Order: sequence, then structure tokens, then C-alpha cells
Amino acid sequence: MISERASRRAFLSVAALFFAASAAVTVLCCASMSTMGEMSMPGGWTLSMLWIRMPGQTWPSAAASFLGMWVAMMAAMMMPSLVPMLWRYRRAVATTEETCAAQLTALVSLGYFFVWAVLGIMVFAVGIALAALELKLPVLARAVPMAVGVMVSIAGALQFTAWKAHQLACCRMNPAAGCIFPASVGVAWRHGLRLGLRCSCCCAGLTAALLVVGVMNLRAMAVVMAAITIERLAPAAERAARAIGAIVLLAGLFLIARAFWLG
Repeated sequence: MISERASRRAFLSVAALFFAASAAVTVLCCASMSTMGEMSMPGGWTLSMLWIRMPGQTWPSAAASFLGMWVAMMAAMMMPSLVPMLWRYRRAVATTEETCAAQLTALVSLGYFFVWAVLGIMVFAVGIALAALELKLPVLARAVPMAVGVMVSIAGALQFTAWKAHQLACCRMNPAAGCIFPASVGVAWRHGLRLGLRCSCCCAGLTAALLVVGVMNLRAMAVVMAAITIERLAPAAERAARAIGAIVLLAGLFLIARAFWLG
């Protein structure tokens, strides 16, 4: 009992330090991006310089810079909801060696964030392609405010679906009670990948809403992080997800109405 309490304290301390470090890096990245300004676009919105290559910058270096910011941001946003899953895995590993269990848990985390890193590469590719089109086609740029409202509304509506409820249930119960994991590197890595895939699917709507509203917007990040954490940890998960969906849907309808009014 004493050993488990000490192990839990050590685990939570490391998780808290990782969260604090990733949050600090995210804040610094956002501050750095804010000094670069934004580009005014047709339709009354601004394009983040995150999606535009700077003079003298190569595309690989731009992608690496974005990927570093993305992983730090996702680490800060997902850690509060990831910690319970990592602790359940740590308790389920078939080993009594503390060092071995800690290393395998770290590997699960690595596999989890590897999935988010791959998703970040995809997001960057789509983002720069859309930014290039918006710069070339004023008609497309003028449609962006309306498209943002539609995307946020879809993200809110997705919270009410059976698919969302299934993904949320899988995330909350992973790993299942009574499950025992062998002390294997391969098993730990694959479990981390599965957690990452489940989590990215479960968060797809809210992540999409963050991307279209402003991926480096600290307030939007904080709201999305709170929403993800609440729906993962609240006792009544489905009701929490639907309540969040209602708020997001209303925000999307407001954005559509504003775009229609200003357009």
C-alpha cells in the first residue's frame, strides 16, 4: 500500500512537470507567433503567419517548427485526460520492478504522442495548401468566415452522435478493468498507438473546431482542453459531451450568423 502510494505520487509529479513544461513551451510559441502579426484577408478575417513560409525559410524547417509547436500544444491539452489512462496501464503491467514499469509507461506516452505528431504533419500539409489557395483566390478567402462557422457547428453536432459516445466510452475504459499487460516494449508501444488513435478520433470534432478558430489561440486551447478533460473524467460522460456539444453548436451558429451579417 505504501509502495503504491509512493509510486502514484512519483507518477503524478512527473506528469505535472511534463504538463507544466509543455504548457510553458506552448505559451512561448504563441507569444512568438503573436509578434509576427497576421495578414488581413478578404472577408474581414486574418491569416496566421503559421501557414506561410518566412523569407529564407525552407519548407522542411517550417514543418519542423510547426510540428514542435503542435506536439507541445497537444501535450499540454491532452495530459489532464491522458494521465488516468497511463496510470491504469502502469498498474496493469505484469512487473514488480518500478523502473521497468516507469519505462514502459513512458513508451506508451511516446506512442500516444507519435500518433498526434503524424496527425500534426497532415494538418500542416492541409493548412499550407488551404492558405495558398486563399491567397490566390479572393472568392475562396471571402467564404472562410462562413466555413469556420459551419465547421464549428458540425463539431458541436458530432458530440450528439452514437459514434462519439462509442469513442468516448472506449477512451474512458482503456485499459479495461482487470486487464494485465505483459512487460513488453512492443506491447507498450502498440498500446500507446491505440490510445493515440482512440483519443484523436474521440477529439476529432473539438480539435477541428480549434484548428479553424485559431490553432495558436491560447483562450481557444484552454476551452478545448477543459472540454476534453470534462467529458473524459466527468461521471456522466455522455451528458457532459452533449452539453459541450450544445455550447459548441451555439457558437458555430453565432459565427455563421455573424459571417452572414458582415458578408
